[in-house]
Amino acid sequence: MDLKSLIRDVPDFPKPGILFRDLTTLLQNQAGLRYVVDQLVEKHRHDGLDYVAGIESRGFIFGAPLAYHLGAGFIPLRKPGKLCRPVYSVEYTLEYGSDRLEMHQDAIQPGQRVLIVDDLIATGGTAAAAAGLMAQASAELHGFAFIVELADLGGRAKLPDVPITTLVTY
Repeated sequence: MDLKSLIRDVPDFPKPGILFRDLTTLLQNQAGLRYVVDQLVEKHRHDGLDYVAGIESRGFIFGAPLAYHLGAGFIPLRKPGKLCRPVYSVEYTLEYGSDRLEMHQDAIQPGQRVLIVDDLIATGGTAAAAAGLMAQASAELHGFAFIVELADLGGRAKLPDVPITTLVTY
């Protein structure tokens, strides 16, 4: 399936000079959404994962059905102030600012195997922050899964040496 044909390019969003890859058009396409989830399931079916951790918010969309099909739990990695119990927290920079990512401290036990999922990897800051949360929890980071990779931004280089799955590369 040609996933690029289902992804809309939005110039100058969220600020001038940024070319935003909008996956809402992919999500609206029943066959495209099914294909993406099926591809991720197939690539991670034999990984023996305990959890899939989805990065807010589009990582939730892909991570939850992936966890379901793999028989794993789902951990939401949230923006600040959204979680109600004690959290691990990592601050990171984006190509257009900074932010923080949080996870409940009791979400995972040391040594449990986790796959981190998000819609897109650009500069790698958000994904690296998610890996930092797994390190704080002493989890075993099995890898990352992204729908889109913006290869020219070099985000992959910021990530730990674990398997990285991407379905579309720009």
